[in-house]
Amino acid sequence: METYFLKHEDILGFYERIDQEYQLLVPTKITAPLALKCESGINLPTDDYLLKHYSQLKKEEVAFNDYRCVEPIRTYFTHFKEEVCSYFPNDEKQETQTKPFAISGVKNCDLFSLKIQDFVFLGGNEPDTLYTQRREGALIISSDCPHFKEACFCRAFGIDPYPQEGFDFNLSALTHGYLVDVGSPKAKSLVQALKEILVPATSGQLSGRATKRDGVVKHLDEHLLYHKIPAKETLQDIVRHGFDSSLWQEQIQTCVECGGCVFMCDTCHCFLLADQPEGENAKRIRIWDGCLYKNFTRVAGGANPLKMRYMRLRNRYLKKFDFFIDTIGYQACCGCGRCIEVCPGRIDIRHILRRLYEEKNLQVKESA
Repeated sequence: METYFLKHEDILGFYERIDQEYQLLVPTKITAPLALKCESGINLPTDDYLLKHYSQLKKEEVAFNDYRCVEPIRTYFTHFKEEVCSYFPNDEKQETQTKPFAISGVKNCDLFSLKIQDFVFLGGNEPDTLYTQRREGALIISSDCPHFKEACFCRAFGIDPYPQEGFDFNLSALTHGYLVDVGSPKAKSLVQALKEILVPATSGQLSGRATKRDGVVKHLDEHLLYHKIPAKETLQDIVRHGFDSSLWQEQIQTCVECGGCVFMCDTCHCFLLADQPEGENAKRIRIWDGCLYKNFTRVAGGANPLKMRYMRLRNRYLKKFDFFIDTIGYQACCGCGRCIEVCPGRIDIRHILRRLYEEKNLQVKESA
């Protein structure tokens, strides 16, 4: 993999070149309206980042995000509500051609989540056409995480706070600039046009990055010790074992069925299809759906195998930590913590996993 150095003052030039061929989205810093207090006592940042169109921003608004942005990356590959098929009497429909997206500020947790989305929308006999076009057309500009938030727990699942694969470009912040990894032929084709601002990285710069990365990993691991999240190798076993646990009914008491956890989740992917009349024509709409909604599993005749809220909460964990581990070998959770931050009922996935682990160990000891 080729690695270059980019000076701080040249980052806008880097973005300008990419914006010529793509609809470029870059991070901007905002103040978090309801920042979570760090439970482990470590002084952690509380600002948030939003992705916005580069062409609509002032230069000073462009930021390097220290951790993942608020919105999940899937937002740009499967839209919350979109038309997926139209029925016109004379097959008259003109497609509007637009430039593909380039998304900067993508973090390693987001890249991991795309593995789940790819499995769902690219796997099987019929890949999703819209997802395929957006995924293949997009330019992914990922970046290291120099810091993390209270809700971040990627390392609990062996996901490092820096990418090593799955990106086109990756940016690593150094004191006087950025290291730029070139991870794909698509990115390599742009390097020639950026040769005036990209210079080959030195061994000292690479060594400096490695030291910074190790420091963030160590700091994050210390933070996660407080939460005592079970090892990823135990997840499937403890979720299965906890099927009849009273924990589900206890935790669901504060749930208001807002759907925030499923809509902010980077790995959730369920949707609803509906036909919508439009004059003499009709169109088929795809809308994000969520397993914590009562009607999600309702079938013809009104029967609902998951009619109680605690059942739906349990099903969510079985899908993430049982079904996906069985099916593709790893969990459908990237440790981004978005569900923790958005939940008004303060339902915490880290707490639930720890409790399931403790309950299983206690039962094993009592039966010994």
